[in-house]
Amino acid sequence: MKKPGLTFYKSAAVVLTLIFVGLQIGSPDIENPRVTSEIAVPADVKQILERACYDCHSNESKVEWFDKIAPASFIVAHDINEARSRFNFSEWDKNPAAVQELLLWEMVNAIEQKKMPLKRYQLAHSGGKVSGSELAVLKKYVNTLPGRHKVDTARIMSQTSSNQQVATPKTPVSLNGIPYSSDYKNWKIISITDKFDGGSMRIVYGNDIMVTAIKNRQLPFPDGARIVKVVWGKQTEDAEGNVLPGNFQNAQFMIKDSKKYSATEGWGFAKFDGLDLKPAGKTVLFEQTCANCHRLLAPENDFVFNIPTK
Repeated sequence: MKKPGLTFYKSAAVVLTLIFVGLQIGSPDIENPRVTSEIAVPADVKQILERACYDCHSNESKVEWFDKIAPASFIVAHDINEARSRFNFSEWDKNPAAVQELLLWEMVNAIEQKKMPLKRYQLAHSGGKVSGSELAVLKKYVNTLPGRHKVDTARIMSQTSSNQQVATPKTPVSLNGIPYSSDYKNWKIISITDKFDGGSMRIVYGNDIMVTAIKNRQLPFPDGARIVKVVWGKQTEDAEGNVLPGNFQNAQFMIKDSKKYSATEGWGFAKFDGLDLKPAGKTVLFEQTCANCHRLLAPENDFVFNIPTK
């Protein structure tokens, strides 16, 4: 077989050069819009966020020279646009206070699970890594947020048990049309978990469709699958060593309907807070906040947390 000659290699080099030059011409511009608000956190927390998060999650991205060279520039532009769409420290006041707390908690969870900062970002920006001591600083701060203790434990213990909630005269309905229902109390428990954010306790229930899909290792989950996660705050331990749930915080619903909820990966999200089961969110955009978190932390499980699919 005849080997390619010098002319072939020259032609290939010319083609590759033209492609490279063409990529540079079409390379996206990475711009920093005006900062409209700043997150208000202690200085040590702000320093960590600025170094590890601001290049993507703010309007103060510091783009290095090598980030501007295609094809890397396309990846960098995509990551920044995606990050800003999920939350933006430079437009922090666009989020209600409760959403701000949720975003901070999910951010810390993502860092602890080593899903953030992105590994490809850390390869090119070694200063973006978050150390164990820095993670401890972030955890300590989020544990001081007021939402951790907004429900009175005494009322909970006198009015409801760990497997019950107070019935309300009017059925609460989320802004996207998902009603609260206590039917989940008759479903099977999928998992019982806790979380480092103050030692919260979570019980995850699934309807028959969901349970069957889990048994059959069926991914993505079929339409009609439903999940409810019930969350209590910091656990307590009595003199005999029994672990008791703390403050009731919320009940979180996920309903699979691939057509109806196509904009949020096929899942409808709803959250009902406190004993009054107040629907979360001030606009229907709250469900995008939920979806973004699930996209980040659980894409391999059809965007569902805390299920034994493996």
